[in-house]
Amino acid sequence: MKHNLHDSKFYAEVSLRSSLFETILLLCFAYALYVLVKNYLEYREDVAFGLRHGCLPPPELPNRWPLGTDWIRKLWHNDAEQHLLAFLCSIADGYEPRNMLSQYLLFGPRAYHILDPRNLEAVQSTNFHDYGFGVRYEVFAPLLGHGIFTQEGPAWKHSRELLRNQFVRTQYQKSDSFSEHVDNLLACLPASKGVIDLQPLFFKFTLDTTTALLLGRSVYSLKGELVADAEIRAFAENFDIAQGGLAKRFRLAPWHFFYSPPKFRRACTEVHRFVDNYIRERDTKSQKVGDIPSSDSFVDQLAQEASSHTVLRDQLLNILLAGRDTTACCLSWTMRLLIRHDSVMERLRKEICSVLGDEEHPTREQIRKMSYLALVIKESLRLFPPVPLNNRTATKTTILPRGGGPDGLAPILVRRGELVVYSQYVNARRKNIYGQDADRFRPERWEGQDHANPFGWAYFPFNGGPRACLGQDFALMEVSYTVVRLLQAFPVIKLPVDEKNEVIGSEKQRLTLVLSCAKGCRVELDRAIAK
Repeated sequence: MKHNLHDSKFYAEVSLRSSLFETILLLCFAYALYVLVKNYLEYREDVAFGLRHGCLPPPELPNRWPLGTDWIRKLWHNDAEQHLLAFLCSIADGYEPRNMLSQYLLFGPRAYHILDPRNLEAVQSTNFHDYGFGVRYEVFAPLLGHGIFTQEGPAWKHSRELLRNQFVRTQYQKSDSFSEHVDNLLACLPASKGVIDLQPLFFKFTLDTTTALLLGRSVYSLKGELVADAEIRAFAENFDIAQGGLAKRFRLAPWHFFYSPPKFRRACTEVHRFVDNYIRERDTKSQKVGDIPSSDSFVDQLAQEASSHTVLRDQLLNILLAGRDTTACCLSWTMRLLIRHDSVMERLRKEICSVLGDEEHPTREQIRKMSYLALVIKESLRLFPPVPLNNRTATKTTILPRGGGPDGLAPILVRRGELVVYSQYVNARRKNIYGQDADRFRPERWEGQDHANPFGWAYFPFNGGPRACLGQDFALMEVSYTVVRLLQAFPVIKLPVDEKNEVIGSEKQRLTLVLSCAKGCRVELDRAIAK
């Protein structure tokens, strides 16, 4: 009897478990069916939406391997060889006659690669609200956390307004705000004659100017006074490692979580520690130090509203990335181009001399009179934009105005969740936009134009639309002032005899979140007057 009772309980438990398992399976099946039906209905609605707007498919980049894994291999190989952007240009060349938008399927969502300026205008401005960052926050969070470059919606608008107020004030500051740091930069250069790599010095220089702007006082990395030189070097190295890791995660998205090696995580932690220490040190001092009163600095405005120390640090890191790295890259590429183009260098020197005469410190008003200098920097930014690659994810089903059909004139349907990728670097080399010399450094291409930007949305080094760079005026003035002072201090700045004069675009490039030259910016300097 006991045995029968035990068997009955056993079979009841088995039956209960079996019923539970069947219920779970049924629920899973029902959910899967619901998702399939929902996706099918959404697809039908999207197709109908596309037909109403006359959308046609763009050309498909052919895959030789399943899921486009052959393109993944090529992308990673060219990235390792430091020629990723040149590879992307070679792909775009096949679609140039019609200036069409190419499209291909890798892992994850379908990606559309924009080549037409009208599509860029749609993504960045006209249909701005149809696009978002997708998984950008998850990609960048290990280093940048919740900052203006990872935020969207009300949080982003609030951060942007705080930053706008800060940069509006800088437009009325005298150029003296740069002079101290340029003096420190010049002090690091050869006393008479020599060869030096300017690129690492530019990164220190822009770190000094950016921390002065954001934190109310500079770290003076060029002087090594307030922060030990070894600590600055460690910070810069960790910042570069962390950025490189973010770049890899960015290219892997939405599979970015597969890349999180210990070296990358340690670098992010050390960068956070450096900024945390600086904030704590600064919090102990209330007096004015450096160029900007602490009460007027961005950090003070932000600290009043930041919910935590971490939020404050994240915002500072976001702006530090933009202010330090992009400006340093622009300076490096500009000097690399100048020493490889003697006629441009000579014309620029003549303009500086005609405006300044024997004056050593140019004012903002004098720099604004140097029209050719502005063209030189504009052309440098065209060929080597500090942020050469970007993307957006469609938050709703929308359209791009051009690229579909056999002639590339029909609009294209972009479904919710699909990716739109665009590149100032690739677009800058489009011969059907900039002419047959699109891959040459020729500042004169901008002369005699009716508009400041005659190429429209084919030129967007500072982005555009609601997310246009707020620091554009500050960055351009900083680059202009520094270039002028360098050319004044050194009558001879030229390509070193052992440096190869490479074709533009063939040089090895270091692509993190910003674009720098893998070989730096080596120049030969001489303070003696050229004969």
